[in-house]
Amino acid sequence: MATADTDRSGLEVLDQAECLRLLALATLGRVAVSTKALPMVMPVSYRLVDEQIVFRTRRDTHLGLGTHNSVVAFEVDDIHPTDHSGWSVMVTGIASEVHDPSRIAALEGTDLPRWSGGDATRVVAIELTLVSGRRSSPKEMP
Repeated sequence: MATADTDRSGLEVLDQAECLRLLALATLGRVAVSTKALPMVMPVSYRLVDEQIVFRTRRDTHLGLGTHNSVVAFEVDDIHPTDHSGWSVMVTGIASEVHDPSRIAALEGTDLPRWSGGDATRVVAIELTLVSGRRSSPKEMP
């Protein structure tokens, strides 16, 4: 049975502040978009800036097309490969291109990374509409 701090699976439920702290620590996540009515999940290098997930992409890619004023999911985690301890944070929100030149300049100052390099000049921000997270403690191995 779940308690106020754990879910039905026995995972610790993380509060908003802890989810934001963990989002700020990581730099590699996954964005889930819908492209041609099919789901796609793609890795992105990102930053958490002003409580938004911000990353670069090109306009002519599936990621670029799928993040044009669209509802997306974003996930980041850090899971230990042998004992399965770690955490996961999921965000759902609207992704939209950042157009304001002063905002783009400010984001450039955050050392906004590029996943694939090249001409990924389009800057996308995801609103943190829904945020949830879970943490798993180390499991005893048989």
